Amino acid sequence: MSWTSYFSVLISLHHFLLFFDAVGKIIPVRYLLGVFMCLQFFIGPSLSYNGFDEYQYIVYRMKIPENEYFAYAIPAVLSFIIGLHLNSKGLAGESVDQEKVTKFVNENPKLPYYFLAIGFVASITSGFFSSDLAFVFYLIGSFKFIGLFLLVLGGKYLKPLPLTLVIGSIVSSSLGDGMFHDLLTWVIFVACVYGVRYRFGVNIKLMGLGIFIVFATVIQQMKGIYRESIGSEGAGIETFGKLLEQQNEQNGIFSFESLAPSVTRINQGFIITNIMNTVPDKVPFSNGEEMRQIFEAAFLPRILAPNKLNAGDREVFTKWSGIKLRAGTSMGLSSLGDAYLNFGVLGGCIFMFLLGLSYNNILKVFHNQGKTYPILPLFTTLVFYYPIRPDCELQTILGHLVKSCFLIYVMILFSKDMFSLKKKESFLKETI
Repeated sequence: MSWTSYFSVLISLHHFLLFFDAVGKIIPVRYLLGVFMCLQFFIGPSLSYNGFDEYQYIVYRMKIPENEYFAYAIPAVLSFIIGLHLNSKGLAGESVDQEKVTKFVNENPKLPYYFLAIGFVASITSGFFSSDLAFVFYLIGSFKFIGLFLLVLGGKYLKPLPLTLVIGSIVSSSLGDGMFHDLLTWVIFVACVYGVRYRFGVNIKLMGLGIFIVFATVIQQMKGIYRESIGSEGAGIETFGKLLEQQNEQNGIFSFESLAPSVTRINQGFIITNIMNTVPDKVPFSNGEEMRQIFEAAFLPRILAPNKLNAGDREVFTKWSGIKLRAGTSMGLSSLGDAYLNFGVLGGCIFMFLLGLSYNNILKVFHNQGKTYPILPLFTTLVFYYPIRPDCELQTILGHLVKSCFLIYVMILFSKDMFSLKKKESFLKETI
């Protein structure tokens, strides 16, 4: 391995250890953002540059020399992480005042169940609306996780039924459409909230980590085969189990022959190398024009911007990456890719710093408002469960941020009394 690969792996390990240590203390949104960045832009590319590329299709191989790639990727990711943590004393916005949450739940014992009910109804009805409105219902569907978190943090006893229903619903929807990102992300957040409630020790965290790695590896190995089989064999746990058994008999899920080709699933660096191979030699830098379109798509509703970028626009992806996608295949340029094709290496690093800083400031707002509305920090999971995926399109990530923050703002605006503590003194007297 070259020094650049070693350095990127060391950064990744350091950030992972920070995340591991934070589990059980806070809801580590910042560290989770960094871990996913390191995984997809450092670990995956390091593996590819050091032997695993030969197991990939030519389209998924790194297209530029290792030093050239890491000369952009390392400072860009570090710039993002620095912006994310700048002046974030105590990781503002990620700590939960469990005592206040318990008081709040005691004052509003029915509210967690309202959140659960609203979330389930919204998830069921979201498919009946057009894309923009459906996305709002998709966000509201995540309220069921907020209801679960309130029961976990504010209740006296463990309630397995709500956990089973909520996790069962996300498992069912993931199997239904063959998309498992939401499942993996929410499992992490649920584990973090349980960690805050029960103060997980090192042994519990190591055990949970081992289970999650096996779980995530199986999903990464199987999701491509499963998606291809949904049309012929139907979606569901039976189909998934049958395919898993067949795959294990053929090559073994954890054999090198099975794992090596799947490195591409954690390597988004190959897309960056295709972009850097295309821009500016074949296509000139956008100089902010493509970024303007991204912000237009993120901040303006389609009624005001009818020609704004569509999610999964293959023409845009092909233009900047040079990769021609098959019908039904969707890939994103990623924030790192959009930053480069608009502003180059130096400008891209500056943009990534500003992106991290904007996330940081959003978390600080949740921290400050959480002093008045104690359950508000729990909503950071709803706001960031999509943006933590750096492989996604930047316009979709920013659109999720804008819409989710606006939704929470409206909710608080019209229900200030409901979401603030009302009986502080009386509650303290009863407790004493």
